[in-house]
Amino acid sequence: MNLRHHPDWAAFLLRVALGAVLLAHSLYLKLTVFTLGGTAEFFASLGLWPALAYWVFAIEVLAGTGLLLGVFSAYCSLAVLPVLLGAAWAHLGNGWLFTNPGGGWEYPLLLAVIAGVQACLGDGRFALAAVLWPDRYAVEGRA
Repeated sequence: MNLRHHPDWAAFLLRVALGAVLLAHSLYLKLTVFTLGGTAEFFASLGLWPALAYWVFAIEVLAGTGLLLGVFSAYCSLAVLPVLLGAAWAHLGNGWLFTNPGGGWEYPLLLAVIAGVQACLGDGRFALAAVLWPDRYAVEGRA
């Protein structure tokens, strides 16, 4: 199978990977490890409004879920783009590599690029949206 001409597989793989990362960072790290209160304190230490942490958490959960399911993937990707660019900004002072103490800006910037590409790809044929709205995917089988 020649994968160069299978944008639906590309959309599927990228969509699921990004959704899984967003859910891991929100439901596991922010909710369980750091707690939402601790995340709000971190936001405050950066000079940000602490309540913004709760908005970021909600965006990550909703976008991650939408991406995993393949529903409104382009909108989910666009919604999470400012969050990921904000994460890159938050880690800017730690250097490039995410393995640096405090984490660098390389990983969140890569996730932002992935979100941008996913926004261009859309849901793809292997998505719940293709089942819910089959007419939308009838032409060339793409979003």
